Amino acid sequence: AAAHLAAEQEVENLSGLSPNPEKDIFVVRENRTTCLMAEFAAKFIVPYDVWASNYVDLITEQADIPLSRGAEMKGKCGTNESELEISWLEQAYTLKLFFLKEGHNTSRGQEAFWRLGRIQFTYDTAEHTYFKDAVSPGKHTASSHRLSALVTPAGKSYECQAQQTISLISSDHQKSVQLLLSEVRVQPFDITADFVFSEEHKCPVDQREQLEETLPLILGLILGLVIVITLCVYHIHHKLTANQVQIPRDRSQYKHMG
Repeated sequence: AAAHLAAEQEVENLSGLSPNPEKDIFVVRENRTTCLMAEFAAKFIVPYDVWASNYVDLITEQADIPLSRGAEMKGKCGTNESELEISWLEQAYTLKLFFLKEGHNTSRGQEAFWRLGRIQFTYDTAEHTYFKDAVSPGKHTASSHRLSALVTPAGKSYECQAQQTISLISSDHQKSVQLLLSEVRVQPFDITADFVFSEEHKCPVDQREQLEETLPLILGLILGLVIVITLCVYHIHHKLTANQVQIPRDRSQYKHMG
């Protein structure tokens, strides 16, 4: 049964297709159909304790841990719940993303949407690539609290080029771990074409930046149109005014001219 299940589910890391070495692309397929796709760049900022030079006091250092290319992954697709699990550096680091699909009532009736409902990040401070001389090295888990991120209408993918910061609380003395996400494109439900994202739903930051980029152009076009209309009105008015000048019929009025 396990072999049959493994044959039905395929997970692929397609990060080599991205020109950005910091961005990873993951695909989960079940029954030969794509059911989850995720593409993003991620980095974790993790505080940890080291001994001060006097070997008595503790000071806090910071590890910057990028999501490495070639990471191992697992996935699970469901009607209303989907999961993506990514591990790297011999499972010293593991990122789990949990997605939920829900419905809510609006003025237009019942509408469905999906969101990122939970994040869990497991890290090992005994790993020496990013952690240097950590005090009491070992594994810790950082988790989100009441998370509702990447909210997207059902049937669409979420897209956000701007960097987003999500705070996680660690089991290591309640330290705050920061997850930095950027260049995100995710769709955990309702993929209609194999390896193809559905129509994108842009995040508010991208929408605002797009508006800021197009607003000067729109204002420039409006200003140009106003100038053209003003010149046309002036030209028409000048022409009408000139046509109203008449030569006096009474010769006695010529003395008043000039």
